[in-house]
Amino acid sequence: MPVKEFKLPDVGEGVAEGELVTWLVAPGDRVEEDQPVAEVETDKALVEVPSRYDGVVEELFAEEGDIVPVGDVIISFRVGEDVEGGEAGGGEAADSATAERDADAAETEADATDPDADTGDADVEADTDAGEPETPSGRTFAPPSARRLARELGVDIGAVDGSGPGGRISEADVRARAEGGDGDEAGDSDGDGPAVVSSSDAPEPKPAPTPTDSGSGGRTSAVKKRGADGADSVAESGAADAPSDAPEPAGRETTLATPATRKVARDLGVDVDDVPTDETRDGEAFVTGEDVRAYAEALELGAEADVDDSAPEPKSVDASSTSASAEAGGAATSAAEADAPGATDETVPYRGVRRTIGKQMERSKYTAPHVTHHDTAEVDALVEAREALKPRAEERGVTLTYMPFVMKAIVAGLQEYPYLNSELREDDEEIVLKGDYNLGIAVATDAGLMVPVVEDVDEKGLFELAAEVRDLASRARERKLKPAEMKGGTFSITNFGAIGGEYATPIINYPETAILGLGAIEERPVVRDGEVVAAPTLPLSLSIDHRVIDGAVAAEFANTVMEHLEHPLLLLTQ
Repeated sequence: MPVKEFKLPDVGEGVAEGELVTWLVAPGDRVEEDQPVAEVETDKALVEVPSRYDGVVEELFAEEGDIVPVGDVIISFRVGEDVEGGEAGGGEAADSATAERDADAAETEADATDPDADTGDADVEADTDAGEPETPSGRTFAPPSARRLARELGVDIGAVDGSGPGGRISEADVRARAEGGDGDEAGDSDGDGPAVVSSSDAPEPKPAPTPTDSGSGGRTSAVKKRGADGADSVAESGAADAPSDAPEPAGRETTLATPATRKVARDLGVDVDDVPTDETRDGEAFVTGEDVRAYAEALELGAEADVDDSAPEPKSVDASSTSASAEAGGAATSAAEADAPGATDETVPYRGVRRTIGKQMERSKYTAPHVTHHDTAEVDALVEAREALKPRAEERGVTLTYMPFVMKAIVAGLQEYPYLNSELREDDEEIVLKGDYNLGIAVATDAGLMVPVVEDVDEKGLFELAAEVRDLASRARERKLKPAEMKGGTFSITNFGAIGGEYATPIINYPETAILGLGAIEERPVVRDGEVVAAPTLPLSLSIDHRVIDGAVAAEFANTVMEHLEHPLLLLTQ
């Protein structure tokens, strides 16, 4: 049966690598062409990677959390006549092939450990019973760790109700099914159904197929097959035999955590659903790497305490005889503690969106000489215009903010001063004055700053812009933007006033040549007719690339923008 290798495709222009965040399939799963098999985070967005084949998953070549270069093999499939012809046939073929491979692995292990061991039909039958049946739909969304746990506990993964996004099954879901399942999963006295096997009573794990068996051409798999090491069984037995002084596991069904935190949990043999935490995100428990380490340390301390209770009393030591040695070693100990990282420090991987932001800001700041122009617009009329238009916008299902007004005012300024809508191409020694008015809107997300682009702002009305900005911002926060939606900008806007503040020094979104920062619209003191009165004002911070734009031009552009904001009727001409 032919095996096809699937490489990480180019998921966005200029993307050279991506972090494999989540596997959506596991070895033995049947997949269809265009079915998502993994979620990959690039420096631009979180994207789903679809399969190019109809077949059965043979092998996974990357761990969740790994950085994978574009073009590297990440998964292989068994394709051909044996896996075609419907879901039922594909499921039977997959189960049969899986049983054969596991039987071969069992014989190999028996030969290696006990030459006289019997590896007859009984072993094959037992392993087949413990195998993973196909779900009716042929698709079960569960990570390899959850599937491995299901096999260890004798749970039908297809019968587990997933609590994660899109019905994704977690290890907690598997445990809940094992603890509260029906007779088929809990085992019965007559031995007809598969019995639950605890981690302490589980048979020795079977080795994964060799590269030759799986058709990998000598490539080794980065994802271990079930039982490839004892980390999970140790974690399971640790939960069952928790020391008396260990903290109670939280036992949640759903937990929010970053990929880096989940990797820490896997390394320490800790289930993130058991880690206590007081922090929440969107109503769900949120666990950090620090929480995981503290929980793991508490488990270890609890185990040590149980051991110490049964240990003999230490011999008494004369305090005076140890004082000299304590003083001698005090300086060295203090120096070591000073150099050691703090117990509460947390290491966060510098990659993905955060690394891209850092590189982009560094390139912009050290390439384009920045100059920032500050000014303030008095926006009484703008506030009144928005209030007057809000009911009409609501009738059309649109939430009208000040952003569309600002965008139209910016276009008026760019049309009059095109050098702020340009790009400097150093190698060609030319300045390109852009003919399109595509404005990038900076959006703060949990993963970092993203800048979706609203195209052809000059051709759209206020309500249309309001709806588009809202949609892009919402999908940016949900990590659902396509890479193409963050490219092609000619000028950027950052609205730090939504969080708080008046003025800033925005960094240009290179290779653009200008960016406008917006402060908060608030009542501030202004002078009118010789008197100080309170009036709504909008602080503006305009950063420019001084190689292309002079300060005088920047000030004139800002004046044009303020004029259109202070007299909104002028926006009707746009």
